[in-house]
Order: sequence, then structure tokens, then C-alpha cells
Amino acid sequence: QVQLVESGGGLVQPGGSLRLSCAASGLTFNNYAMRWYRQAPGKERELVATITSNGGSTNYPDSVKGRFTISRDNAKNTVYLQMNSLKPEDTAVYYCYARYNWYVYWGQGTQVFVSS
Repeated sequence: QVQLVESGGGLVQPGGSLRLSCAASGLTFNNYAMRWYRQAPGKERELVATITSNGGSTNYPDSVKGRFTISRDNAKNTVYLQMNSLKPEDTAVYYCYARYNWYVYWGQGTQVFVSS
């Protein structure tokens, strides 16, 4: 059974930092490209970071570029999202996503609140 388990969310003040983790099990992790998405209340789910299976390439939308960094440790079956200079508009549930060919899996999400 494939599981993606996110952790690291919480409440942070504007300008602060958080690091999210997503631990994967039940799959051959180093085959999978990984992504982080987020969804704020009343808004559509938004892609915030992508990393290739070997970690050699990453991609970000303009809304987070320069502030967020995705990375992975294939030995630990874990992908990370380092979030710096957080803004109130970064408040959302953050989801981990794994894809290999037609195999797609989602985590359950972790809540991030950015507020003073």
C-alpha cells in the first residue's frame, strides 16, 4: 500500500520559515517525480514545486520562486519543501504528489498558517 505522509506544517509569522517533509512508502521512490501542491480555502489547487526522480531538475511558479526550495533524499524516501520569507497568502493546505508513468499518488496534506 502506497502512503505519502506530510509533516512540518503549522503556524508561522510573516517572514518566517517552515520545512515540510513528505515520507513515502510502498513504492520505488527513486522512480517517481515529486511535486508539492497547495490549496487555500475557496481557491483551486496550485502547483508550487516539482523535482525530477533523481533530483536533477526543479521547477517553481513565479509566486514562490526564490522563496521555496524542493529537495529529496532518495535514501530516506523523503521529499522536502523549504519555505522561506513566508507571506499570509502562502496560507494553505500543502499536499505531496508522486508520479511515475500512469501511477499517481497524493498525501493527505499538512496545514500551513502564516499570520501575525
